[in-house]
Amino acid sequence: MYEQVLLKNRREDRPATIEEYRAGGGYQTLVEVVGQNSRADLIDRLKESGLRGRGGAGFPTWRKWSFVRQDAPHPRYIGANTDEMEPGTFKDRVLVNTDPHLVIEGIILAGYAISAQKAFYFIRPTYEMDAELVEREVQVAREAGFLGDRILGSDFSFDITVHRSAGRYICGEATAMVQAIMGKRAHPQKGVHMTDHGLWDQPTVVDNAETLACVPLIVKNGGAWFKSLARTPSAAGTKLYCISGKVNRPGCYELPMGIPFREILENVAGGLLPGSELKAFIPGGASTSYMTPQFLDVAMDDDSLAAVGHRFGTGAIMVFDQHSCLLAATLNLMEYFARESCGFCTPCREGFPYIRDLLWRLEKGEGKEEY
Repeated sequence: MYEQVLLKNRREDRPATIEEYRAGGGYQTLVEVVGQNSRADLIDRLKESGLRGRGGAGFPTWRKWSFVRQDAPHPRYIGANTDEMEPGTFKDRVLVNTDPHLVIEGIILAGYAISAQKAFYFIRPTYEMDAELVEREVQVAREAGFLGDRILGSDFSFDITVHRSAGRYICGEATAMVQAIMGKRAHPQKGVHMTDHGLWDQPTVVDNAETLACVPLIVKNGGAWFKSLARTPSAAGTKLYCISGKVNRPGCYELPMGIPFREILENVAGGLLPGSELKAFIPGGASTSYMTPQFLDVAMDDDSLAAVGHRFGTGAIMVFDQHSCLLAATLNLMEYFARESCGFCTPCREGFPYIRDLLWRLEKGEGKEEY
């Protein structure tokens, strides 16, 4: 029913090989671009496509890349983020286990676009098998001539290193991720522009793995094609939606950006479990807000959700029915965020445990009006 571009090589038992990826046109984009297209050409194609970051912030990808000045110092770096510690989110794991070379080619093209020398593929420690998969396939790409010195005979040299996270939620925030890669405590850095002062104080671009996987497809097929995949005028492309909770078919699905929640719930996820009625849903991971059934027909994209006072986040949907206690669910989330706080700022360090304690007392029937 839905066009598959990111997951077109999806199989039940294994990832696509480099031979299978190349048989579908994989790495042909890189071959055509390296040494023949300018940095500005790639960024212009992304601008036309309307691609926005798939990691939660929804920032225009072309604009982020354009912030790296032509006269910026070297070396320059790419950070590919697969930390994926946002509860309810598992799309990047599905993506890299489907088509690792789509992600790898996207990373290389990002490196070419900003004249970078190296990328760090940042991945959570519980994804150890996935980290080993990426390391193996990076070596395959290197042996095929797509990574290393003077790629495809050009003057472009670039390589990828897999970096395992220390395993904290905060490491997924871009500036904290950069700190973690450098072996420092993963504190978010406010007021820092990483395209000027990122890894080792050098220009750095950090993008989500899903965002980077879109790049080869956009360069190959054009920005207008990518925009045409979406349902709403302000959105672009397809999106990997995760859906979990009280549904018949939980999982990760590639669907058009802007698809209504009702269609995801009823057509894709197979509807609610027998005997269930929709009580609420979270649209984009645990850091987004509960939405009630009145929002069933809202389009699932950044602008449409913002228009009704909500955030799209990572597109990780959690569904609750009439038997779900939202107080208990919220307490569970607060337990997670209180534990995962980096402890740097007072509202987070002190506020989360305080809210958790209030919710715990309410859940135990010990709430008082004066609280």
